[in-house]
Amino acid sequence: MSDLRERSINTIRGLSLDGVEAAKSGHAGLPLGCAALAYALWSKHLKFDPKDPKWFDRDRFILSAGHGSMLQYSLLHLTGYDLPLAELKNFRQLHSKTPGHPENIATVGVEMA
Repeated sequence: MSDLRERSINTIRGLSLDGVEAAKSGHAGLPLGCAALAYALWSKHLKFDPKDPKWFDRDRFILSAGHGSMLQYSLLHLTGYDLPLAELKNFRQLHSKTPGHPENIATVGVEMA
């Protein structure tokens, strides 16, 4: 495993754990278990543009296990979407961009609620 890949996967896991811990609520299992798979998908296969999140020809990532939303929020943050670290720290807080289950009206880059 390359150093960049390993650090990226561990960063996804760390951000996800930090969000769940800060909220004192949420599910860490999916982000921990799927970080490597998600890294491979987002870095090697998906077409997206954080500067144009509604780009017609983008690939759509649908997280059907919404309780693992910190995985998606970590990926959006790390790939340049408008989701600053402060929002990850507000995971599951009222009116945050990081609700407990992904909502496309709350978070840029989330395709479906």
